[in-house]
Amino acid sequence: MRQIVLDTETTGIGFENGHRIIEIGCIELIDRMMSGRHFHCYLNPLRKVDEGAFRIHGLSDHFLKDKPIFNDVAEDFITFVDNSELIIHNAPFDLAFLNGEFSLIGKKNYLEHRCVIIDTLVLARKKHPGQRNNLDALCKRYAIDNSKRTLHGALLDAEMLASVYLAMTSGQTSFFTEKEETFDVDGATSLQEVLSCRTPVIEPNEEELMLHQAFIEYLARASRSST
Repeated sequence: MRQIVLDTETTGIGFENGHRIIEIGCIELIDRMMSGRHFHCYLNPLRKVDEGAFRIHGLSDHFLKDKPIFNDVAEDFITFVDNSELIIHNAPFDLAFLNGEFSLIGKKNYLEHRCVIIDTLVLARKKHPGQRNNLDALCKRYAIDNSKRTLHGALLDAEMLASVYLAMTSGQTSFFTEKEETFDVDGATSLQEVLSCRTPVIEPNEEELMLHQAFIEYLARASRSST
């Protein structure tokens, strides 16, 4: 099974508002293991990067001005993702931009025709309802190191998302939330093990049995004398 984990960075919010893709990062998974292959490029968007977007990813107009345009990398990109399961966090955002870029070169809804789309945000909301499910929160929840993520970056974010996806779909049941707890009852390390632990039964010794019997006889005598 071939899967591609994908992320993009853009000049701002909304292709319909004239914004464009400036970075694409893809990580290949083969049979749920990172193969070591990836696709990565920076793009000249032929427009200015919004200040708010720059604060998120740090990709400046000066840095991007000599990079290729989308049409220059489109065929290599499609070759890399073709006929794969495409794993994206908040897929509608990235797909709107990618399909928008393809529409400018004469191809409409191209990725949906060539790939199966898996939205990890939808998966996370089903698995962790009512909790924060952005990439940083998921990294924390699944103990995935995101210390290098001082700024957003498409390839770095795709690598972290690949780890999150593999952890989230591993079939293991997690009992941890934002405030992680651990359990230690007779060596149990999960809530399920705690619940399955049997209460220990301590048998009385001979002296304790004699004292118990004497106490029962005392209670019986006291009860008769009070009637």
